[in-house]
Amino acid sequence: MKDKLLFSFLVILTTGLMGSSFVVAKIGLLYISPLLLAGIRFTIAGSIMMLFVRLFKRNHPQTVTTWGKIIIIGAIQTAGVMGAIFLSLRTITSGESAILTFMNPLLVVLIGTLALGMRYRVIQWLGVLVGFLGVFVTMGSHLDLQIGTLFGFSSAVFWSVGTLLIKKWGGSIDMWVLTAYQMLFGGIILLVGSFFLEVSYLVINPTSISILLWLSIPASIVQFTIWFYLLQKGDSGKVSAFLFLAPFFGIVSGWFVLGEDVGLPLFVGGSLIFAGIFLVNWPEKRRAVKVPVTKI
Repeated sequence: MKDKLLFSFLVILTTGLMGSSFVVAKIGLLYISPLLLAGIRFTIAGSIMMLFVRLFKRNHPQTVTTWGKIIIIGAIQTAGVMGAIFLSLRTITSGESAILTFMNPLLVVLIGTLALGMRYRVIQWLGVLVGFLGVFVTMGSHLDLQIGTLFGFSSAVFWSVGTLLIKKWGGSIDMWVLTAYQMLFGGIILLVGSFFLEVSYLVINPTSISILLWLSIPASIVQFTIWFYLLQKGDSGKVSAFLFLAPFFGIVSGWFVLGEDVGLPLFVGGSLIFAGIFLVNWPEKRRAVKVPVTKI
């Protein structure tokens, strides 16, 4: 019972941080260009985590191959996902970006089935599809098709691939070490991308500094550590299904902080999202095993 309560608390905490970070990032773009903001965020977060894992002498990889895996995860999970998210926020709302990004549970099941041979029950597929429908109902069919839409969907693709790679490779890597270095490597890649791919701008004031600190520590270090922990402890498809909660938190925080439009679709879609999560996590019936009786 305690394990289930802890799991539920961690899910709500990490998805709440994920959802609300879209609003904070949207505000941050007033002061810092997208790739630069994402790059600084994760370079700071990764550096802090690196010092932590060094100080506490966590078990670091001993082979070039393992370090290569961490770099790949960082390039996909941090640079790919977050770069696409921050770029999408230039042209669409924080709620819309969150909705598109967290389409990835469906993609996790699809890619996991097609590429990795993972098997999911019919009821799990139904749950993902119901949650997927809930995302679009929540969106209220008002999403404009523009460049931000493409970036938002790209973030979902990157995230689904990153999720499966973490599930496949993460078990052999210390969770804290993986979190630290994938953020650091991803942040560096984003900074390089900012230098070559955008016209950078940076305004330093108390607001921008506060935004960077919030995005770097609670919304990065805490969020990613919990997320990786949940991925390593549970089925990637089931855990990813809980990400349907994040766009709900993203839309609510966007409404509360930025005054973004919220209506009936949010509540209908939210109900479908919770139904989808319930179905994906429907316990599998265990068949009774007949134990042969040995006669003496």
